Amino acid sequence: MLMNSSDFPLVWMNLTQAPGHDHQKDFEEFEANLQRGEPFVILTDTAPAEDHEHSPEDKKRTALCMKKHKAELRRLVLATILIEPNSAKRLGFKAFAVLFAKFWGYPLLLTASREQAMEMAREILQSRSKPCTA
Repeated sequence: MLMNSSDFPLVWMNLTQAPGHDHQKDFEEFEANLQRGEPFVILTDTAPAEDHEHSPEDKKRTALCMKKHKAELRRLVLATILIEPNSAKRLGFKAFAVLFAKFWGYPLLLTASREQAMEMAREILQSRSKPCTA
């Protein structure tokens, strides 16, 4: 997963991976975003490949990262928005979205276009930054 945080708090993630990809660098970039201490939204237009299987080492690294940063993940990552133009594929991701949210502690939202994703992300960030008046 490559991360582009140049438009923070909008963080673009690319899930396609070339052979020999450095996963440790990915985790370091993700942790750097958490260390900012500011809420952000992850956006991606690359869905996980159906046949992609994580190595036992990758699974362990992911679980340890999630466990180490559980509080920050729930507090700072407001959502991941997956852009999938194909409505049948979006429907297929709905069940995965439930499991994703249980594991990571923040929602996986689905949308059809980049424009919709950007609008959704801005709304999420705006609603988070509004002061509580209750």
